[in-house]
Amino acid sequence: MLRLAESLADTAGECEYWIGFDRDELGVAFLELRAEASLPLVCQRTLDRFELPVTIRQRLGLIRDEREEVALPEGYEPVLVPADGALRLADTIEDELILAVPVVPLSDHGLLADGVVWQDADADAPGEQAPASPFAVLARLKAQD
Repeated sequence: MLRLAESLADTAGECEYWIGFDRDELGVAFLELRAEASLPLVCQRTLDRFELPVTIRQRLGLIRDEREEVALPEGYEPVLVPADGALRLADTIEDELILAVPVVPLSDHGLLADGVVWQDADADAPGEQAPASPFAVLARLKAQD
């Protein structure tokens, strides 16, 4: 999974998966995918390596033409099957794992060194008033004229 490896801290780990093919009650061909993995990522807050547990449960509607996408039932994601009908399952699994990688990976512990809790600098602390507007002084000067 070379495309996925570009987003990971390293390539250690495994992915367990199950794939089934079937048709639903409307006759729509689908691929059902279940996958579990722990993706090794670099936290963009602390720059530490962490593992993001990923569980994928997806029903993929098999289509041969992009126009068929509108006919897929709700809850199906489209997968365009090549003209020769050969669907590369490893690529399909890799695609779903790539979609599971967050744009900005952050570990969930939320702590920095020595137990300092990370919080947004713009967030008001409980019980504190919001700081005065930097334009308040200008408004007072203008009012004096």
